[in-house]
Amino acid sequence: MNIDDLEWQSRTLGGIPPRLVTMLVERGEVELLVQAASEQGDWFCAQAAARELSRAGEVERALDVLEPFIEAGWNRARWERAEVLLEAGRVQQALDAVRPDEEGLASERVCHDFAELLAKAGRLDEAITVLMPHLDREWILSTLVELTEGQGRDEQVLELIAPRAQRARSVRGEERWGFHPCNAQDLQAQVLERAGRVDEAVRILGADIAAGHFVVQNTLVAHAELLRRHGRLEELRVLGTGKHAGETLAYYARALEDVGQADEAETVLRRFIAAAEYPDRFRWPLIGLLGRQGRIEEAVEVGRPTFDHHDACLFESIIHLLHEAGRPDDALALLDERSAEFVEEHPSWVGSNRLWLLGEAGRHEEALAHAETLPPDMYGLTVSKAWILEETGRLEEALALLRADTALRPSEVAELLIRHGRAAEAVAGMPSLAEQHAAGRRRDAAMQADRGPDNPPF
Repeated sequence: MNIDDLEWQSRTLGGIPPRLVTMLVERGEVELLVQAASEQGDWFCAQAAARELSRAGEVERALDVLEPFIEAGWNRARWERAEVLLEAGRVQQALDAVRPDEEGLASERVCHDFAELLAKAGRLDEAITVLMPHLDREWILSTLVELTEGQGRDEQVLELIAPRAQRARSVRGEERWGFHPCNAQDLQAQVLERAGRVDEAVRILGADIAAGHFVVQNTLVAHAELLRRHGRLEELRVLGTGKHAGETLAYYARALEDVGQADEAETVLRRFIAAAEYPDRFRWPLIGLLGRQGRIEEAVEVGRPTFDHHDACLFESIIHLLHEAGRPDDALALLDERSAEFVEEHPSWVGSNRLWLLGEAGRHEEALAHAETLPPDMYGLTVSKAWILEETGRLEEALALLRADTALRPSEVAELLIRHGRAAEAVAGMPSLAEQHAAGRRRDAAMQADRGPDNPPF
């Protein structure tokens, strides 16, 4: 176990990745997680095992799982130990284990994590104090709002947000591009709303938008969502059909649908599609509305004019709409309508989606035959073929196919085994973290050699 391997795992989701760990947790395979943490030095397994053992009241075992990682210098294990101690009621010990020094207090990430721990320990005043030096960062200001929700601190939070929201209102021109925190106005309205001061939130945010005194488009969305949540239809109509329609009309249409005026919502959307210089942004809200009403054919026709566009193309979205409606054969028929030029321009996309849709339609043999016509190096082809074989009950063939493709991550085989109740075999067959990292270095070196010295990866 060493820091380089652990950093590589965290960065690349290598080793036994979180998806597999979640599958093991869901199947109650905690002992396998403990084993993988101990024998393979797998951090994701150690983290999950410690959490599960802690929830089961096995605090000392949870701490034992983490200890080798702490000894190796893996900082995230220290924070995980603090969580275990906190859950066990050993509050002061938990806080002391990760209390930041002067250098740590200068780090946004450390202060964020320590503030979250303080809040869980019921020490909200200390949590706010730790966050305060970093409140000009959007994600830290959002954390302040999240940690204080329902804690009776809304007035205190509003005092901290107010000067930042005021600065956001005052920026002009090029200043906007570098202004932080750009979400101050949105968060101010959010806290006013949860404090029961909805009229004030609507008034302040509405005035900002009317005057153009805001930094990012997210503020428009925040205002539209606020109006929708509180049924302020007239104000939402003015916003949604005015100069900011591109960002907010969809929210007005959905609000109309919410109150039983779906016909009016459809009318408004169709009017904008017909009249707007750039109508495609209004098509998807209408497609969603028609889809919720079961009018799938009409939804397809709304999207059809975009199918050959290079941008704002809704073809893929329509394919997924048909799939979600249980109509994969209709999606296949739509795929068959594409021109030869479209297929030539998007060969991998067309090939992989045809394979997926054939499988979803239960046309497995046809799917396997189609797979044989695709380039063998097409991304995802092996995994898709294995999925189809699995669907037909040919598990061993699927496993053999995955194992034969040396370019695949070993987690693909392991996931298939876990799905079929062979978790121990799956974990035993995974290369260790160190082995995977070494293989990754070899791949990177080979890729760099292919690029040559004058073509760095970045």
